[in-house]
Amino acid sequence: MPVDFVISALVTLLVVIDPLGLVPIFIGITQGLPTSARHSVALRASLIAAAILIGAALIGEWLLRTLSISLPAFRIAGGLLLFSIASEMVFGLRTQRQSQTAEQAIEERVRNVAAFPLGIPLMAGPGAITATVLLAGRSGGDLLRMSLLVGVIVGIVLLCTLAFFLAGPISRLLGTTANIVLSRLLGVLLAALAVQFVVDGVRTLMTT
Repeated sequence: MPVDFVISALVTLLVVIDPLGLVPIFIGITQGLPTSARHSVALRASLIAAAILIGAALIGEWLLRTLSISLPAFRIAGGLLLFSIASEMVFGLRTQRQSQTAEQAIEERVRNVAAFPLGIPLMAGPGAITATVLLAGRSGGDLLRMSLLVGVIVGIVLLCTLAFFLAGPISRLLGTTANIVLSRLLGVLLAALAVQFVVDGVRTLMTT
C-alpha cells in the first residue's frame, strides 16, 4: 500500500482545491437562488470537477500535448473568463432573458454557474489539473496508484459538496444585506484571482 503516495496526493489536491476556501465564493455566486437550486449547483459542479480531474489523471497529459495546448495558455483563458463572472458579481448584473419564466431562468443559471466558474476553473482549475497530471505521472502507470489517485479526487470533491451544502444555512444567517455586500466583496476578490491567473500564465510563457 503506497501510503506516501496517497498522503502526497491528498495534501496536494486539498491545498490546491481548498474546499473551505470555496465556500464564500459559492455563497456569492449562488446569491438569490433557492436552497434546492443551490444544492443542484453544488452537485453538478462537483460532478463536473470530478470528471475533469479524473480525466486529467487518466489522459490529461496526452490530451494537452495532442491539442498543443499549454497550461499557461489554459490559465490565461480561465482568468479572462473568470474576470467576466467577477464583473457581474461586482455590478449585480444578471444575464436572464425577459421571455423566460422564473423556473427556466433559475435552471439556466444553475447549469451555467455549476459549469463555470464553480466547476471550472475554481474547483478543477489549472492548478488542480496540473497537480493531478503531475501526480498521475508519479504513479508510473501503476494501476493501484492510479486507483488511489482517483479515490483521493473523489474524496476531495465529496468534501467540497458537503461544504457547499453547509453554505446555505450560513447564507440564511447572514441575511439579505450581508449577502449583497458579500457578493460584491467576493466579486472584487474573484476579479483579483482572475487577474492573477492571467499574470501567472503570461509570466510562465515569457520565461519559457
